[in-house]
Amino acid sequence: QVQLVESGGGLVQAGGSLRLSCAASGRIFSFSAQGYYRQVPGKQRELVATITKGGTTTYADSVKGRFTISRDNAKNTMYLQMNSLKPEDTAVYYCHARSGVFEYWGQGTQVTVSS
Repeated sequence: QVQLVESGGGLVQAGGSLRLSCAASGRIFSFSAQGYYRQVPGKQRELVATITKGGTTTYADSVKGRFTISRDNAKNTMYLQMNSLKPEDTAVYYCHARSGVFEYWGQGTQVTVSS
C-alpha cells in the first residue's frame, strides 16, 4: 500500500518562500507521474505542478517562474519549492501520484500567505 505524507506548510509573509515535501512509502520511481494540487474553500482543486517519470515538468500559469517541482528518488520524496509567494497562493496543498490505474493523495498541508 502506497502512502504519501506531506510536510512543510505554514504561514509566511507575501514575498517569502516555503518548501513542501511529499514522502512516499513505496518506490516513487514506479510512479508514472506526480504532482501538487491546491484547493481553497468553495473552489475546485486545481493543478499546480507535475513531474513525469522522465522528469518533464509542467506548471500552472499562475505559478510559472515562482514554483519548482522536483524529486529525489533515493529518498522517495517529491518537493515543491515556492518562492515569491502571494496571498492568492493561500490554499491547502495536496501531493498526488499515479501508477497505472491507481492514484494516491497526500493528506494535505495548509499554506497561508499574509499580505
